Amino acid sequence: MKYNKLTPEEEDVILRKGTERPYSGEYLDNKKEGTYVCKRCDTPLYKSSDKFDSHCGWPSFDDEIAGAVKRVPDKDGRRTEIICANCGAHLGHVFLGEGFTDKNTRHCVNSISMKFIPEKSKTIRKAYFASGCFWGTEYYFMKANGVKHTAVGFMGGHVDNPSYKEVSGKKTGHLETTEVEYDTTKTSYEDLVKLFFETHDFTQTDGQGPDIGPQYLSCIFYSDENEKAIAQKYIDILQSKGYKVATKLVAASTFWKAEDYHQQYYLHKGTTPYCHVYRKIFD
Repeated sequence: MKYNKLTPEEEDVILRKGTERPYSGEYLDNKKEGTYVCKRCDTPLYKSSDKFDSHCGWPSFDDEIAGAVKRVPDKDGRRTEIICANCGAHLGHVFLGEGFTDKNTRHCVNSISMKFIPEKSKTIRKAYFASGCFWGTEYYFMKANGVKHTAVGFMGGHVDNPSYKEVSGKKTGHLETTEVEYDTTKTSYEDLVKLFFETHDFTQTDGQGPDIGPQYLSCIFYSDENEKAIAQKYIDILQSKGYKVATKLVAASTFWKAEDYHQQYYLHKGTTPYCHVYRKIFD
């Protein structure tokens, strides 16, 4: 059977039964509706409705999709491993009797062992913003009303699936970019654009704060002409206020997600951005 290609980090967990660092996984705080599938073979494993917060440092589920997960006692008899029933990929361990939920079961799963497939929704849209170090950009968007999920990565360059190291080399053409998924019934693209301008220095032409380089430039990647018009509207407003706006407007292209340890960086670290500060500009 042919399986998906894995990175060395994924192989360490999925094939060699390693464990990712606690509070570092991509899906620890994911609250979107959808299905978690095996990273190795794409078999559906868990439903988002069975996910809960156990404060243990890894994604937790109190039930699995029927027949998808196999339990294997560890050789020392102390714990019970859980693996994908289809391909044998290591997922984590299962614990009973802890009382977290009525089902009294906790599947403690490594994020790196899974992929998340969100449910399609007509009210959920994605927007893309670059305003310097993506850790700081994401920090404010992930706290905003109506935002369902955020991710950091790269956009605008000519290198496919670049690494953070490659982008830092300043030769890929990519900007550090934040992907924002938002509910149009609770917020608007216009609100996101205002927050974008109010949380960074959009007049700086060589980077953001102490972060200097082409990957740190201010840019809004618009997905259609309506988004472009809204972004231009606020650039015009800022210019009428006397600001020299350096923000570029560029058509959105492929968003290449950054490595897991960059995702929700300040949330996991428990600190605040060093180069992004909120200041109200618009009424």
